[in-house]
Amino acid sequence: MIYIKQAVLVEGKYDKIKLSSILDAVILDLGGFHIFNDKEKLRLIRRLAQERGVLIFTDSDRAGFLIRGFLSGAIPKEQVWHAYLPDIFGKEKRKTAPSAEGKIGVEGAEKAIILEALKRAGILCMESKKPALQITKQDLYKAGLSGQKDSRARRAALLRTLDLPERLPPNSLPGVLSALMTREEFYRAAEAID
Repeated sequence: MIYIKQAVLVEGKYDKIKLSSILDAVILDLGGFHIFNDKEKLRLIRRLAQERGVLIFTDSDRAGFLIRGFLSGAIPKEQVWHAYLPDIFGKEKRKTAPSAEGKIGVEGAEKAIILEALKRAGILCMESKKPALQITKQDLYKAGLSGQKDSRARRAALLRTLDLPERLPPNSLPGVLSALMTREEFYRAAEAID
């Protein structure tokens, strides 16, 4: 696994699954074109961009470039890195037919191609030591935010307090929180919702 500091923005859940097998990073699934109307998620992306920068890694088709263009206009350019896949024609394994343009996206790209795209983006040559004491799922449990009777309500309260999207998936929460705060700040915020 390769740690990168920047939060990685991908079009969908299958792209996120693919990159999660290669990268140790905060990876956000944009939900495709839903990002155009999701003000909460865009606000989160802007916060992540300000804190650590973002890497936009969308497919090399028309849809991917529309999403990339939208995000590029919504985030200060000095906070954005771009990774581009080359045009590779074929279809992803899970699909029965190629996409409209016939191109392989992030989910179908081989690891070596993804790593080359990251290298060209300037990400892999940056100093990026993983910070110690990341917020984990175990921390969420200890703070009563998962695995307990009132966890959902406590999580919702924490998300409101931290001005994070209410629909932020619980599995994404440790990475997003680690990107925005220290473990100590997390525990203080969790105690404050009691």
